[in-house]
Amino acid sequence: MTQTGDGTVGKALDVLEQVAAFGRPVRFGEVLDGARYPKATLYRLIQTLTSQGMLSYDPDRQTYAPGVRLVRLAHAAWAQSSLAPVARPYLDRLSAEIGETIHLAQLDSAQVLYVDKRNAASPVEMFAQTGKIGPAYCTGVGKAMLAFLDEAACERAIGQQSFHRFTGNTLTAAADLRAELTAIRARGYAFDREEHEAGIICIAAPILTDTARVLGGLSITSTTTRHDLQSLERLAPKLRETANRIAADATAWRFPDLAITKRTGT
Repeated sequence: MTQTGDGTVGKALDVLEQVAAFGRPVRFGEVLDGARYPKATLYRLIQTLTSQGMLSYDPDRQTYAPGVRLVRLAHAAWAQSSLAPVARPYLDRLSAEIGETIHLAQLDSAQVLYVDKRNAASPVEMFAQTGKIGPAYCTGVGKAMLAFLDEAACERAIGQQSFHRFTGNTLTAAADLRAELTAIRARGYAFDREEHEAGIICIAAPILTDTARVLGGLSITSTTTRHDLQSLERLAPKLRETANRIAADATAWRFPDLAITKRTGT
């Protein structure tokens, strides 16, 4: 749950995030068990969120769940802030061409937020799903984005990594991650060498503006039964070309006046 000092609004958002994290309708007592606030404060916050439509209450089951108003806001945020609408045709094209799993991601508080996905021709069950949050330090798409942050932002993000060991290949020290990010910057793309899930490998590239600001990341993911890192690396030109096309369209979408200026040369 997000730690915040932003008063009532921050507390309400904490509670909203806590309820949503259950992934199912929950009773007040379940929320109270993991809450940082006294019972009376928590009850007041939940009642306010419910009256505002951010939570919904089922009187028969006596449970709370994310509300319809939150769904509307999430949809608007998805359309206006996510790369997914801009990237959709490019993901479709790349997926159809190579037949492997494609992930589109953005950074969220130094973690990876998967914002879109295309399954392989023969899908394989894996952690990364649209809407899920994953670690940045041991995923290809996460490392690709971290590597191209400015120095200060990169150091802040490294400081927020958990460095939990998921497999025998997981990087578990900040110094090792820094060395890996240096290598990624030099070649322009990252690998996941079974660092998050055994048997899952990927190649990933950052999605960057013309000024090298990180907008997101794009990856081609497969299994060790279908590919090795060398065969995935042969897909790097297609991956980087797709990432560049998404970046160009995203820049025009987010900063239309700047795009017009660039085209006219004024």
